[in-house]
Amino acid sequence: MKNILYIDCFSGISGDMTVGALIDLGLELNFLRSELKKMDLGGYNISCSSVKVNSISAKKFNVEIASSSESRDYKEIKRIIGSSGLQNDVKRTALKIFQVLAEAEAKVHGTNIDKIHFHEVGAADSIVDIVSTAVGIKSLGIDVIYSSKVPLGSGFVSTMHGKLPVPAPATLEILKGCPVYGGSFDFEVTTPTGAAILKTLVGKFGVVPPVNIEKIGCGAGSKKNEGIPNVLRIIKGSIEEEADGKKGMSGREDLILLSTNIDDSTPEILGYLMDKLYRTKVLDTWVESIYMKKNRPAFKLCAICDSKLEHEVVNVIFRETTTLGIRREIVERYIAARKIKKVKLPYGEVKVKIGIYHGKEVTVSPEFESCRKLAQKLDKPLKEVYQDATLLLSSKKNLSIS
Repeated sequence: MKNILYIDCFSGISGDMTVGALIDLGLELNFLRSELKKMDLGGYNISCSSVKVNSISAKKFNVEIASSSESRDYKEIKRIIGSSGLQNDVKRTALKIFQVLAEAEAKVHGTNIDKIHFHEVGAADSIVDIVSTAVGIKSLGIDVIYSSKVPLGSGFVSTMHGKLPVPAPATLEILKGCPVYGGSFDFEVTTPTGAAILKTLVGKFGVVPPVNIEKIGCGAGSKKNEGIPNVLRIIKGSIEEEADGKKGMSGREDLILLSTNIDDSTPEILGYLMDKLYRTKVLDTWVESIYMKKNRPAFKLCAICDSKLEHEVVNVIFRETTTLGIRREIVERYIAARKIKKVKLPYGEVKVKIGIYHGKEVTVSPEFESCRKLAQKLDKPLKEVYQDATLLLSSKKNLSIS
């Protein structure tokens, strides 16, 4: 079984909202206090209260600063976290979040990451929010994190750099490759810290995956909104681990389908493009023969990819073809988990792929590359190796391979 979190950020996300939701899920406040004391960071106090936001019960996490909040550079923040007595997993997670923030700030301000001098995110409350998030993920034993699409809000926000448009430039930079939308908000709902938490921790964005729900935690934001409750909701649950970590789990996932019609290319060029798309890690790509206006023969190129790779795939298609437009669709697909095992033939071993859906083996087939290598090694016809492996699999009473 794998423990998962689904971050339902229908009203955005910030550091304090995340910690509040994690406390609502079971992160103990006294334990959190003891963990935070392991850092060389003083002048603050944390508290958490139960509140109601538009009739929804939630936890409001607060960081009270005893003195004026000082700014810190990236090097100092790394020292505070890296030299602390926190667990190594917690340190790594917190430092990754700050690195995402630092890289975004360096990009939008046109400077080197080592020269970044944080103000808001360098203050004690932001350090506490990020480290508390890392402590919560570790203490709750979370293996995988998913998230909904991310609303951004609108308007302006006051910062040390003056008034900036919402979403803040750093927030937009961080969320490149993530599915976002404006939402019906006239204030900042997703902060740079919240965006960095999502970018660092979330493995996939989309709808709620197949999960056994165990608990729901809600963290309250600071802004009041008469419409949508200003709450971050996090679902904790478990899911059966049906495949190795590389191949993932069976179920349903949201993907991006890109397609374009091309009437002035050759099969060789499209073959080259398809190879390049596979190297870009698309999940699948193919070419269909079509007829366009005036009955002109043409090709329809299609590629399916994860949303994080969408812009990279689009760039490859524009560079390698003459198309002037690419269609985009959000598609859902059901997937069977995969396992790779080996079977022994009289003259060697080959790998087989086992498809698993909802805990049951639904298909078994020889793995082509494994059969090809064995055929080349023995100078044996590939079709015989493939047939022998298929016959061996069909002789099994069930699909379990020993």
